[in-house]
Amino acid sequence: MWTHTKESQEKITPIQVLKYLKDGNHRFINNLKVNRNLLKQVNLTSEAQFPVATILSCIDSRTSAELIFDQGLGDIFSIRIAGNILNDDILGSMEYACAVVGSKIIVVLGHTKCGAVISACNNFKMGHLTGLLNKLQPAITIEKKIKDERNGSNLLFVNEVTVNNVHLTLDEIRNKSEILKQLEDEGKILIVGALYDVETGEVTFYDKHCNDN
Repeated sequence: MWTHTKESQEKITPIQVLKYLKDGNHRFINNLKVNRNLLKQVNLTSEAQFPVATILSCIDSRTSAELIFDQGLGDIFSIRIAGNILNDDILGSMEYACAVVGSKIIVVLGHTKCGAVISACNNFKMGHLTGLLNKLQPAITIEKKIKDERNGSNLLFVNEVTVNNVHLTLDEIRNKSEILKQLEDEGKILIVGALYDVETGEVTFYDKHCNDN
């Protein structure tokens, strides 16, 4: 399969990229793949890259964005960190991806049974991990529906916190980056949240556009 060029990146709309990712995940969960010549894609992207999507996901070994969205070399910017949390460096990377290189969508991708979220729910502390897990505390605090077993052993609680974290991260991107907020307001990019199910491989998107054709 070909890789994106400057022309194809400029022509594709954010909504089309969203469908592109959804179609890729549909192929993934049905054990289908686009036929790609990865070595040819290496050659095609050797001079420049024109990714259409930027995906912030967890370091979890089961959540490789290129695999679960059936994408090839040069298709996406993949940002990975435990708990798919946000910091200034990641925000700067997103600004570079969208404002400089021309990416059309930012996806904040959480996943079920997230080890970082489980650790945060258990108030786990260890070295530099403590500071990272503290960034997940607001997602725990705003979870009000579950009254009992508010810890990492309750996977229902963990997944509710995970979804909260995705939405809080979306808000944080818009509130902290005037550049990305303006691009979104102008319709040049989409900023959407999603959840990957580690048991089924399916990605559920959270955005008003996600049911659009």
